[in-house]
Amino acid sequence: MRFSTMKRALAGITAVGVTLALAACGGGGTPASTPSAAAFDSNKEYSISVWTWEPTIQQDSEAVKEFEKQFPNVKVSVTNTGGAADEYTALSNALQAGTGLPDVAQIEYYALPQYAIGSNLADLTPFGAGSLEGQYTPGTWTAINQTTAKGAAGIYALPMDSGPMALFYNEETFQKAGIDTPPTTWDQFYEDAKKIHALGDNYYITSDSGNDAGYLTSIMWQLSPGAFKVDGQNVTVDFTDPNFAKFVEVWQKLIDEDLISTSITGWSDEWFKGLADGTLASLPTGAWMPANLLANSADASGNFRVAPMPSLDGSPVNAENGGSSLAVMAASPADNQVAAYKFLEFVSNGDGAKLRVQAGNFPSLQSTLDDPAFQSSTGDYAAPDLLKYFGNQEYNKVLAEGAGTVNTGWSYLPYQVAANSKFADTVGKAYNKSGTKLADGLSAWADAIVSYGNEQGYNVTKVG
Repeated sequence: MRFSTMKRALAGITAVGVTLALAACGGGGTPASTPSAAAFDSNKEYSISVWTWEPTIQQDSEAVKEFEKQFPNVKVSVTNTGGAADEYTALSNALQAGTGLPDVAQIEYYALPQYAIGSNLADLTPFGAGSLEGQYTPGTWTAINQTTAKGAAGIYALPMDSGPMALFYNEETFQKAGIDTPPTTWDQFYEDAKKIHALGDNYYITSDSGNDAGYLTSIMWQLSPGAFKVDGQNVTVDFTDPNFAKFVEVWQKLIDEDLISTSITGWSDEWFKGLADGTLASLPTGAWMPANLLANSADASGNFRVAPMPSLDGSPVNAENGGSSLAVMAASPADNQVAAYKFLEFVSNGDGAKLRVQAGNFPSLQSTLDDPAFQSSTGDYAAPDLLKYFGNQEYNKVLAEGAGTVNTGWSYLPYQVAANSKFADTVGKAYNKSGTKLADGLSAWADAIVSYGNEQGYNVTKVG
């Protein structure tokens, strides 16, 4: 699940993207030899350190308490890094210094390749991670397994959550605008945007200020999963797919006609206020959003609903947006790696995974998504406040179905964090009335991605 504190911190990644890329690709410390999972000794005392910002894996969390109860010979020390940007800065500094690294680190899916390719993460295959593949949703397994094509054969993390996209919308505002059902296509989304903006100058179907690459890269995943092709050191950037081009045309009309707010920044107080009072009528984003809405836009309780993501033709095709993994650092001592993997398996795939979902995490395990109690937010997964917020809709059922329609074939760049740091200065110009069109901004972003990648020793080419 992606929480508001973490999202607010993402803006800071821009400042550390280049540093991270250099540290991640350059390695750091001396990787320990990868031991066998059989080396875990229940009679031996272990002590492992964990860096994470995720609320369900903190020192006082039920998941950590239960792990230490079931594995009394393993002492877990959790450091709350505050957010992704802070953690990546700390990891980069420790990698460059060759000391001070944790045994376990939370790493977002899009940032994972940079660390794995730099030989900074332990290969979890000898521990048996490969046998877990069928238990996770296709989107999350794709996200953690993407490193193989980038020259780092192996499994370097386990999923800790997922973010299949959905359209969160304010039913009251939609009905006020004469819209009875949520849009199923992007063309319908555009038509509905006109109706909503007709309610008043401050009414918008959604906001997009152009400062976050995450949304548009998720749309690429949905409509053009081959946008980034990676084969070892060879990288191709291709934003010419006709499906994505059609979306860009729709989004350009929304910008040109002032039908989406380009001034309200995501995760700001103004943003949450708009979601609360209905002037921001919808939000296409990841499945980790419900708890954020409840906590920060409480006045909209009872009005929000969840619908599948719009597509070009209304067919069910989706993408992931956000999400994180847990990895074991290669510099961790061999004994610590053994205990660290036990922790990863417990909180990602074992009893800890259920405890984390009960605490608000959106699951990556297919069995949880298929559980009727989870889909109805009852029984072991009772969430009465959230059910009330979504008008007693079985919102998790919609989100679970969305996880099953995530497009295949997607790959992040091996230096995605650095690439994303160049988004606001290229694509972002299309949102600030500079005269730059979205297609031109995307082309400039592709040029920047190519230039940076070639500087780092990759063979990067641009299509179109």
